[in-house]
Amino acid sequence: MIDASIQTDVRSKPVLPLTTRLGPVHIAVTDRARALAIWQDVVGLDLIAESGNELTLGAGGKPLITLETGALRPSQPRSIGLYHVAIHVPRRADLAQMAVRALQRNVRISPTDHLVSEAIYLWDLDGNGIEITFETPWRGTLSDPEKGHYATTTEGKPHSGRDPIDLDGLLAEMGPEPVLEPRMPAGTRIGHVHVHVNDLQKAMAFYRDVIGFAGFLLIHSFGMGDVGLDYMPHTIAFNIWSGPNATLPPAGSAGLRWFTIVLPDAATLEGVKARLAAANAPVSAIDGGVETQDPFGNRIKLLVG
Repeated sequence: MIDASIQTDVRSKPVLPLTTRLGPVHIAVTDRARALAIWQDVVGLDLIAESGNELTLGAGGKPLITLETGALRPSQPRSIGLYHVAIHVPRRADLAQMAVRALQRNVRISPTDHLVSEAIYLWDLDGNGIEITFETPWRGTLSDPEKGHYATTTEGKPHSGRDPIDLDGLLAEMGPEPVLEPRMPAGTRIGHVHVHVNDLQKAMAFYRDVIGFAGFLLIHSFGMGDVGLDYMPHTIAFNIWSGPNATLPPAGSAGLRWFTIVLPDAATLEGVKARLAAANAPVSAIDGGVETQDPFGNRIKLLVG
């Protein structure tokens, strides 16, 4: 049970258009073969292109993840950066397929029922966090901060949001004569990005008030907040689980290079640029948009597309 007295009501409407979406996420890894053993063979992404030390992976021909090989060390604990990137699948059976690929290869997974979504968590061999998500918003909603629980079912019952998924029920989605699929289907997308920060209030102010997402939750007892558009689950989540003194990892570490927010038009980009300037956030022009950083150093590219 979450203590409602140490939650903060941060709910707001999004400033960003609802057609805003997340684009490719760039992640550093140490070794090509070790990275593909998880991202390709378990997660199930296609290797779409390879240029120099960059591996572009995706589904249905759409780029989703770019891996940059050559990092000198794994991702560093208790630092700013990636907690996980969430790859959302179009069908529950796709989540089951991914679970089978992991189980076949003895890769540790954590299947979790968040009510508004079902998620399977895992890590690549450099410690980069991955979440495979199937959205289930018809099952309930996340609770208002003044209520004492994380979520509420459509029948009005409280839900922890952290129950384990019934794996037998999940695997039954593959039917009586399952055919194992080695890759994710078309329609798979980057659904959300979850980053480490060291101050929840500053993170909420940046992602809600500057970038322009809607405020969803800020739960001090859990050390986490999130923002999105007009529906659950979130688009950006952030936590302080690395500690209040967390800093960026040393150069050469595996982990987040940047993530991409794709805006629907130039007018929206101009609005974000104006809010970034008013907040004294760093802004540099790039092809198709701008690059910035949150107050903790997590890099973001905002592109029109």
